[in-house]
Amino acid sequence: MKKEKAVKVLCVALCLVLVSSILAMLFNTGFGKTRVKRISFDTATGTLSGLLYIPKDASASNPKPTVIVTHGYLNSAEMQDANAIELSRRGYVVLALDMYDHGHSKANEEAYTGTDFFGLWSTFWIHSMYDAVQYMYAQDYVLKDSAGNGIIGVTGHSMGGFSSTMALALDEQDAATSGIRKIHAGLTEGSDFMYTGLLGITAEVADAAGGGRIMGKVAAHYDEFFFNDPAETGGTVRYKDYVSTPDGLTFLQQTSAAANTWYNTSDGGMRIIYEPSQTHPWNHFSKTTTAYAIEFYTKAFEGYQSGITSIVSSSQIWMFKELCELIALIGFVLALVPIAVLLMKLPFLRRAKTELTAPAARSATVASKFATLATLLVAILLPAIFFEGLYDIDVTGSSLTVLRFLAVALAVAGCITFFLSIRAEERKGAYLAGSCFVFVSGLLLAALTMFPLYQDLTFWTAPVVNNIAYWTIAAALISLLVMSVVFVSSKVNDGATFANYGIKVPFVTIIAALCTAVLTVALGYGLLFLIDLVFKTDFRIWTFAFKTFDFNILPAVCRYLPTFFIFYLISTASIYVNTNTESMSGVKGYFLAIAMNAGGIFLWLVRQYGTLFATGVAAHPNAALSGIVLVAMVPTLAIAGILSRSLYKRTGNVWTPAFLNALLMTVMTVANTTVYLK
Repeated sequence: MKKEKAVKVLCVALCLVLVSSILAMLFNTGFGKTRVKRISFDTATGTLSGLLYIPKDASASNPKPTVIVTHGYLNSAEMQDANAIELSRRGYVVLALDMYDHGHSKANEEAYTGTDFFGLWSTFWIHSMYDAVQYMYAQDYVLKDSAGNGIIGVTGHSMGGFSSTMALALDEQDAATSGIRKIHAGLTEGSDFMYTGLLGITAEVADAAGGGRIMGKVAAHYDEFFFNDPAETGGTVRYKDYVSTPDGLTFLQQTSAAANTWYNTSDGGMRIIYEPSQTHPWNHFSKTTTAYAIEFYTKAFEGYQSGITSIVSSSQIWMFKELCELIALIGFVLALVPIAVLLMKLPFLRRAKTELTAPAARSATVASKFATLATLLVAILLPAIFFEGLYDIDVTGSSLTVLRFLAVALAVAGCITFFLSIRAEERKGAYLAGSCFVFVSGLLLAALTMFPLYQDLTFWTAPVVNNIAYWTIAAALISLLVMSVVFVSSKVNDGATFANYGIKVPFVTIIAALCTAVLTVALGYGLLFLIDLVFKTDFRIWTFAFKTFDFNILPAVCRYLPTFFIFYLISTASIYVNTNTESMSGVKGYFLAIAMNAGGIFLWLVRQYGTLFATGVAAHPNAALSGIVLVAMVPTLAIAGILSRSLYKRTGNVWTPAFLNALLMTVMTVANTTVYLK
């Protein structure tokens, strides 16, 4: 890419980011009717942060009904955009909350009850919502009734739903002594009583602590985790009908019940269960569920509707904000390559570029084409075939046992080939090196399947990233093993060298590539922080997002960075050797790069959810969280594949794309999930 073209592409990318961010801001603020600002406040548990949506007519003299909305285990405040936008544009005050150890919120070190999973995990959701209720209740623009009771609603998705359930129970406990209920209503999405029950808040206890409040649940038919019939066994990723379960009937105080129907309770309250045909993460990206929230709070705040705009629940604009942020996301990704290209015009950074190896000519024989296709399919599908066992780090399961034996067999084959290569008359060094790679990669993969790595939560402080990291390093070793076997069996005879994989090792090239990548990612994230500061928007679509973060997560980023660098180094080398060919010129090479990175897990997702919707039971009924995580991993790896191919073509080697993808995707991954900062 020449300098002039790089400048033009960068200008187009920046225009996309700017224009779409302005439009996203307009939708986010209800076209100026709502002020949106990021706030933070100290609590006994730590520091909470969130996005506060205040209708412009809300004040001490005109207080408003208020709703606090919050996210689930993997997410942050922005995941509640739909509820925040739609409720605030109707006139409610809304706080979209980052729970502790998510987004910009942090728990105090003394708040943790231990260093094991439960001791760390339980801290953030037990207290987050009720601590936010205490803060919002103290604000003069939040409505109270004549007795001082708060006209506040709590809504959370998944773990946010558990936090909301805990807030309702804690509020009732406090009301027993104060006589004041700060929470008027509660709607949970994608959560039952599974985890609150561990703390004593079972369906029966929650029912008894209703206090006459108006309460509801969104219990999706295809929720991967919750709303299970106790009579069903064999995995939770299956069809659900919560209103027919004991807990659902207890919640509604009925012996038989129907979904989407209001029921009066013995304490004077009202309750409802909504049952959309959705999956768990679908709840917070749905016009249907958002309409439920609007209708719920219209009912819950009856009698407090002065100054609230009546807009039918089907009239929603949040999806246009998401569309604009998607366009901004495209602009952000589009900007990265020209930024790197322009940086490599600088005196030292131009050393990151080496000569691109000439495209290889592919054999035209049917047998060779079939062998190439078969090899690619093996490389693409193996990480997906073993995905569930690897993600669960199930080192004693049958899946990893099979992978272990396969790796050992290939390692032995590599060892045998090494000794046979000693007698080779031509290209002896290449055969020996390739055989060593087969042996070492096979041995490392076998060892990996024997040990549950990434388990120390005091060091590996982002639990979900730990599972991703384990799969990632295994996928890298599988790819390296396949490449090594192909190198020994065919590439050596074709005259291939490490240069055909983009592996060029002048030290100055590696350092220049690292500096280029660091500066590119820093400038890209600088743009993101600027957009967030000015417009309070970011770059996202559904669960996939580049968002701002606090710099206290950087130590965690550094700990995960080597793992992801190994993956992106090997994946870029694989993309290099398979797409730097005459037959893969142009857009075909990009499609292959995407398929090599994300094709297998995309097919895994299609099979998993296609089977779920077709039969009522998923292909992998125990793969609940892992399937959800893949929804964001597919675009992550697809974008990385595009960047790998685009940058290797402009640098002639794998270093800049490997460093850039590792930095970019590690920061993005860690910033979007739970990070224990103890």
